[in-house]
Order: sequence, then C-alpha cells, then structure tokens
Amino acid sequence: MAKNEDNKNYKVVAENRRARFDYAIEEDVECGIMLEGSEVKSLRQGGANIAESYAEVIDGELWLTNSYVAPYDQAKTFQHNERRQRKLLANKRELARMWNATQRKGMTLVPLVLYFNHRGMAKIKIAIAKGKKLHDKRATDAKRDWSRQKQRLLKDHG
Repeated sequence: MAKNEDNKNYKVVAENRRARFDYAIEEDVECGIMLEGSEVKSLRQGGANIAESYAEVIDGELWLTNSYVAPYDQAKTFQHNERRQRKLLANKRELARMWNATQRKGMTLVPLVLYFNHRGMAKIKIAIAKGKKLHDKRATDAKRDWSRQKQRLLKDHG
C-alpha cells in the first residue's frame, strides 16, 4: 500500500509481509477496528505487530485475534491488554461473504495491513485467502527470480 504524500493523516502502522508469500489472496476488505484510547496512542507511535494474527467470525461478529499493540507508557492506570481480541467493523454483506468463504476448505481471513486512513481513523485490511502449498511457494519464488533476471538483462543489453 503506497503512502499518500498529499495527506498528513495517512500512516501505515503494521504490515504483514509474509501473508502474500504464505497465502493466495482472493480478495481484500477494509474494516474498522474498535480500540481503546491507549491503543490508539500506541498505534500512532508505531507500536503494533499483526504478523501472527488472524481474523475469525464468532457469533456473527468479526474479531482480530493474536494481534499485538504495545503498551502506552503514559497510560498508567488505564493500560490495555496487549494481545486482547479486537472487534472489527464491517457491514453485514461483507461479513456474510467472509463467513461463507471461511466455511469453504482451506480459506482463512488474514490481516494484511493496519493503518490510519486519510481521516485519521484506524483501519485494517483483511484478506480472504487460501494457504499455499510448498510447491506453490517455490513456483512463486521461481517466477519472482526470473522477473528480476529479465529486468537485469534488459537493463544491461537494452
């Protein structure tokens, strides 16, 4: 996700770089995230990790599990739990589509990027993805290496 230079509020907080390597992404959905005050301040400082997290539909609600938001030092008495489940906000149609996708074999909900949008609201991009097998990962690596070699050859002899 490229940074929008025109907007001062836009800021990427955490990115799951392994997701595109480990999963074949079919589609992605932007969701809001319910946060406490100390979590928002910690995110503004860049203290988050979504690499090992996942999303799941529980009782008709979308939840982000195992995401890490660093503690905020100035919040002494009202400190948040770093690894708590956080509710994600999506409309009913998107939620139903995600739930139906997870019921199919091998589909999962993987967070891709956590960011503040142009209005300064915390958002998370969730992907409906299918896990790649080892041979699929090798094919992706081979394709990426070949494209790099091709670019080098074109640069040298072009």
